[in-house]
Amino acid sequence: MTQQPFAAKLFLAVLSLLAPQAAKDHFPFDSLRRLSDTPILSPQGTTWESAGTFNPAVVTRDGKVIMLYRAQDKQGTSRLGYAESTDGIHFTRKSEPVLSPETDYEKDGGVEDPRLVRFGDTYYLTYTGYNKKDAQLCLATSKDLIHWDRKGVIIPANKGNWNVKWTKSGAIVPQKIHEKYWMYFLGTSADGKDQTGLASSPDLLHWTEETKTPVLPVRPGHFDSRVAEPGPPPIVAVGESGRILLYYNGADDKLVYRTGVAAFDANDPRKLLSRSDEPFFAPEKDWEKVGQVPNVVFVEGLIRQHQSWWFYYGGADKYIGVFEGHSGGWLR
Repeated sequence: MTQQPFAAKLFLAVLSLLAPQAAKDHFPFDSLRRLSDTPILSPQGTTWESAGTFNPAVVTRDGKVIMLYRAQDKQGTSRLGYAESTDGIHFTRKSEPVLSPETDYEKDGGVEDPRLVRFGDTYYLTYTGYNKKDAQLCLATSKDLIHWDRKGVIIPANKGNWNVKWTKSGAIVPQKIHEKYWMYFLGTSADGKDQTGLASSPDLLHWTEETKTPVLPVRPGHFDSRVAEPGPPPIVAVGESGRILLYYNGADDKLVYRTGVAAFDANDPRKLLSRSDEPFFAPEKDWEKVGQVPNVVFVEGLIRQHQSWWFYYGGADKYIGVFEGHSGGWLR
């Protein structure tokens, strides 16, 4: 594990631009560092994961870190691979994918960009079903993270309040609030901007949009001027009046992807309290700058490890990396 210079520089630079309360919301970490200079997962073979392995979801189970990751073949079709690790850095993969395109809403394009959350003994997987025509937010459930039961499209494309095109990226809040389940998701508005919306559910299976406008819109002139897309399932921090911390992937007009964070009210998940003025993680390594899509770090997985939070991300739509935020203050 190697200390990287980006952490201290970026951390201090962003803190200097934020008001004290916003800084506390956004940076409940003492330090940030990459845990590996090189990818922890890379494409391999000549078949289903030969072109890209990226955009991972992670959970801990039975003392191991379990990763579901998007794997792409050279024809551009995506499947979900399975890997596990005892240290969170060195992973062993299954030889075959655990979720492959089968339904009409997945055919030809595939299954993409997983997020994972657990309620009781059931894992809930949100993913994008893409059929080369529409991308739509879908759901599947499992008891063992290997065998998956599809529940279908949960936020359809082309039918939303403001998200009148594609839907993606379902980040489910990991606890009920006011007797409902909540999910931040990506929708595409009529002007082609990708922004974050909010939906709720009584049962985790049937979802309804909660707002008429995005709850985390894009911002002209900022690092998230073109895309403001949910990352991993949020952290609910009950102290300090209650915060939902949503780490998100922002892209500017040149489609450079960086990482930001937004704080929502834990008593009202619709209410945005503050957000990053500047990103706190950005492409720096060659393998984050050069790949299938250049200049991309895209966070989708987040777990608690000891006194730290580990963020798993895709690099340049080809590789997987991990960085650590060491807990400080009220997010212990």
